[in-house]
Amino acid sequence: MDTSTPSTASGTKASVSGIKATAKVGFYTAVSLVIANMVGTGVFTSLGFQLYDIKSPFVIICLWLVGGIIALCGALTYGEIGVALPRSGGEYNYLSKLYHPLFGFLSGWVSVTVGFAAPVALAAMALGNYVSKIFPEVNSIYLALIVIIIITSIHATNLKLGSGFQRFFTLLKVVVIVFFIGAGFWIEPGHVTTVLPQATTWKEIFSPAFAISLIYVSYAYSGWNAASYMAEEIENPKRNLPRSLFVGTLVVTVLYVLLNFIFMYTVPTDKLTGYVEVGYLSAINIFGNKLGNMMGLVIALLLVSSISAMIMAGPRITKSMGEDMGFMRFLAKTNTHGVPYVAVIFQSLITVVLILTAQFESVLTFIGFSLSLFTFLTVMGIFIVRKRKLSENAGYKTFGYPFVPVIYLFLNLWMMYYVFTDKPKESLYGIANVVLGAIVWLIFNNKKAAPVDQSGL
Repeated sequence: MDTSTPSTASGTKASVSGIKATAKVGFYTAVSLVIANMVGTGVFTSLGFQLYDIKSPFVIICLWLVGGIIALCGALTYGEIGVALPRSGGEYNYLSKLYHPLFGFLSGWVSVTVGFAAPVALAAMALGNYVSKIFPEVNSIYLALIVIIIITSIHATNLKLGSGFQRFFTLLKVVVIVFFIGAGFWIEPGHVTTVLPQATTWKEIFSPAFAISLIYVSYAYSGWNAASYMAEEIENPKRNLPRSLFVGTLVVTVLYVLLNFIFMYTVPTDKLTGYVEVGYLSAINIFGNKLGNMMGLVIALLLVSSISAMIMAGPRITKSMGEDMGFMRFLAKTNTHGVPYVAVIFQSLITVVLILTAQFESVLTFIGFSLSLFTFLTVMGIFIVRKRKLSENAGYKTFGYPFVPVIYLFLNLWMMYYVFTDKPKESLYGIANVVLGAIVWLIFNNKKAAPVDQSGL
């Protein structure tokens, strides 16, 4: 998910990531993009769901470690695919080249319909819930809608303003999380938390509940592939794309494991079970009621970075699809600053619908299952890359091949199987959306996009 793609004059042919680059993005910026896109709603909201069926803190820590291993295996594999197919767009590009344009379109379709809009809705809903806990008179739904409208207005008008907004809130996010973890280690909790394995530990780890909980964890780790969405804009992509994917994912894995430990260390697990705003409860126990409320408000502000990143990034893929598909060409229109304002507004309208109609947990399962389908296919594409010798002179090969991609594929398949059997309704919604995308593609795939009319903007 690209959050810092530079703009061009309107009418210039765009890359799949959105806007043709006028400058290159360095290694550290690429790493920050990965971190900014990964750290969002999931880590502050999913622990309460996991504790319904998993009671052991040790197993919870293992759950987040496994999630990190899955993401790292995916990042290492994407690195080779990315340097073999060095065009921006992530799965939209990879699946089109490795399988068939239909697969690329379906990946883009999921991004347009739920891939970005649903996580934005989830983050806005979580933000509203956090604030309403501190200020009960605030309507959480209305606040979520107001936040969406404000940030959409920023990103639909000027890219420079949107980029500055994004950088500020991402920096705030990282600083607060590190401070939160450090403060958590200094307090003496009123309960005992042990992270040592118990007699039933291994049974829990290999249980369906563990696999189902991975859907929440995988959502929290989503974004580890962020740098691949802007491969063309990265300086020396053969070196920096794989490194940025790996380093960014590794940093977030460490932060996630420590953060979830702090949540359970500072709050009894029975108090966290079924509770969405786990970060708020932990903040109260660490800082006391007054400062804890302030910290809870800061945690809510952290979600602004996630909302902003996806409102900024998602429309770039939508714009590219508008250039490739005639029936979607209205989504490719840009303003005088090169911003795809129609795509930005279109995505936010979908977000508003989700906020007004969807439940938090069902949307989380829906988006996690849908995204897993296409990252699974992309990682599987590494074997096609090797067979076609596409990465022969690319300069980077997947570390631990073929075991690393196989680990990713096996764990994701295991997770998706149990999610489908336990949450068939939400899973079928995800599959139905993919089928709908296939029908749309079959109807319209021969209608190429005409040049986008930029007159009067």
